[in-house]
Amino acid sequence: MSKATKFCKSIADAKWFQNFVTIAILVAGVVVGIETYPSAVEAYGGPLHFLNELILWIFVVEVAVKIGAEGNRPWRYFFDPWNIFDFLIVAVCFMPFDAQYVAVLRLARLLRVLKLVRALPKLQILVSALLKSIPSMGYVGLLLGILFYLYAVAAVFLFGANDPVHFKDLPIAMLSLFRVVTGEDWTDIMYINMFGCANYGYGGMEDLCTQSQGYPFFAAAFFVSFMLFGAMVILNLFIGVIMGGMDEARKESAADEAERAGNAFSLERELIGLTDQLASMQERIDQIQTQLKRRDRS
Repeated sequence: MSKATKFCKSIADAKWFQNFVTIAILVAGVVVGIETYPSAVEAYGGPLHFLNELILWIFVVEVAVKIGAEGNRPWRYFFDPWNIFDFLIVAVCFMPFDAQYVAVLRLARLLRVLKLVRALPKLQILVSALLKSIPSMGYVGLLLGILFYLYAVAAVFLFGANDPVHFKDLPIAMLSLFRVVTGEDWTDIMYINMFGCANYGYGGMEDLCTQSQGYPFFAAAFFVSFMLFGAMVILNLFIGVIMGGMDEARKESAADEAERAGNAFSLERELIGLTDQLASMQERIDQIQTQLKRRDRS
């Protein structure tokens, strides 16, 4: 390992360097927030531009140091997906954007804040848990989609004439059911269809209420059952899947730490063994030299 590689590796592994990059990420997030105020940009445009450039070059140095730490195999830097993410953020900032694409550059600056995920190990576990949960969440989402579709079709048939604002057609019905499952004034939609649009909820929209008809029992059973299945059962499945992914991510993180600790212990033992062998060899060399000197004297 060359001196340059050792130097880069010592910097990349140093706690102060990691903390310094974390501070730069936090400053980048503050700068992006300040840039949302046109008056602040107009008043402090120069310092903000300087900070953006400084932060960019700090990230460039970070990438260069980590690539240099790989020695004569720099492509190993790209084996880590987080390193690829860091590299892309830096690369996008150097692309020659025209004025019409300045929003893309601002978005790239905003993505710098996501580097906090890399800087904070606990956030890495959360992101890993979400990524591991995506396949299972897909099946839960499919189940939720089927539930939405069945209830939306039934709502169009049952309540479309009475409540055209919420159940005129299938897309609007699915959007209304999404409002219901999130709990956003879902009882208002239920009462419209329990009592009829002429008696509840259509104040100021009387021209849309052409076929008022209430369904006291069916509407109550429909919306309460949908809330039970949608909000209290299936949405909780998402939480369960994520918690399962969290446990798996924690176990993998603990296993990686144990493996690194085991590797460090093995290297330490190997170093001790080699040191003992060198000491034995040196002792044997001294003995041979002593014997040669005695033989020469005799």
